[in-house]
Amino acid sequence: MILLGELFAVLTAVSWSGSSFAFAEAAERTGSVQLNVNRIIIAAILLFFTVILFNFNYNISFYQLEFLAISGVVGIVLGDTFLFSAFKKIGARMSMLMMSLVPVISAVLAFFFLDEILSLKVMIGIFITLSGIALVVFASNKSLNAKYKITKIGLFFGFLGAVGQATGLILAKEAFNSGELNEFVATFVRIFASAIVILPFTILIKKYKNPIKLYKKDPKALLFTFIGTVFGPFLGITLSLLAIKYTKVGIATTLMSTVPVLMLPMAKYIHKEKFNWKIILGTFIAVGGVAVIFLR
Repeated sequence: MILLGELFAVLTAVSWSGSSFAFAEAAERTGSVQLNVNRIIIAAILLFFTVILFNFNYNISFYQLEFLAISGVVGIVLGDTFLFSAFKKIGARMSMLMMSLVPVISAVLAFFFLDEILSLKVMIGIFITLSGIALVVFASNKSLNAKYKITKIGLFFGFLGAVGQATGLILAKEAFNSGELNEFVATFVRIFASAIVILPFTILIKKYKNPIKLYKKDPKALLFTFIGTVFGPFLGITLSLLAIKYTKVGIATTLMSTVPVLMLPMAKYIHKEKFNWKIILGTFIAVGGVAVIFLR
């Protein structure tokens, strides 16, 4: 089918957009740490049965296992916890716009640690992305946002989330560079390692509540968590892999990075947010900067 990969890439962006709103609702009800732990457990179970059901090749070296485990802790435990904290502070739309910084930070980290070239086009893309985000932040008027306010702490959490995810990607890339590795198996290792670290730690510091009691009291919290997990780390990853399989990586990645744009109409109808032309233009500019980075 013509443009099959492009279709999967757009579906990936739609899936991630929907999961972001679901996770934002769940974070408000359960807290960012509780949400991250429960989401990791559900995703690990779904991925485990997927690997077994489709009999994927799960051969993996200790070197790859080591990097994937560290990648999971940095990107999923730390990065996503900060992202979910940002969801609570500044909402899903603005938080995901901050995630546009992930390819920017990844490009800079790859330059220092993977000896990748930071070309003029990449630097231009970085400047465009930062300019777009800055325009949205400075143009956001408190009276225009019905549910969330743009705060410094919220933006800081969003930035830390982007740093965590970008660092996690660099570490995961080293695992893929060292030999053959199935993507689903790699994702399972990252998530399972995250669960091993975050679950006992949160129990020890008494930040993790009994999920059965929690969800009995608020069934919608379970619903939003499950929906976010299915459309995010499970279905979103599957669609992204199919997109990369059937089209060029640069095209797929650029289309998948349109999440902040797709979230504009969603935020308008779900959270009743209102936007001036600077916010809309800034969002498109930020996504355009990501396109410049990837379409080299």
